[in-house]
Amino acid sequence: MSFHIKRVYEPPADDDGQRVLVDRLWPRGVSKANAGVDLWLKAVAPSDDLRRQVHGGAISWPDFAAAYRRELAEAPARDAAAELLELGRKGRVTLLYAAKDEAQNNARALADWLATRA
Repeated sequence: MSFHIKRVYEPPADDDGQRVLVDRLWPRGVSKANAGVDLWLKAVAPSDDLRRQVHGGAISWPDFAAAYRRELAEAPARDAAAELLELGRKGRVTLLYAAKDEAQNNARALADWLATRA
């Protein structure tokens, strides 16, 4: 399986494969026509509460990642994650996210989790 991550603000590339937005909210300043998003899986994104906690600094990155993994094990995130795994079996998948932090974001945490399921 081949999962890659990329900021949604970067232009689509020929080698992106399936481009899947994994944020709960549509990114600011990006038109749906120009985003090159093949699929928007809101259900696989962290819950609104968890997203607010990490962005507000209420929890650490390791605590966020652990809580997010727990969310991924429950519906509806579990079903959306299964859909991602199926896409990954068919070819390259690029997980798109809007966060400025390229090292600590939900797409990175999701890609790490998906790698353990491959």
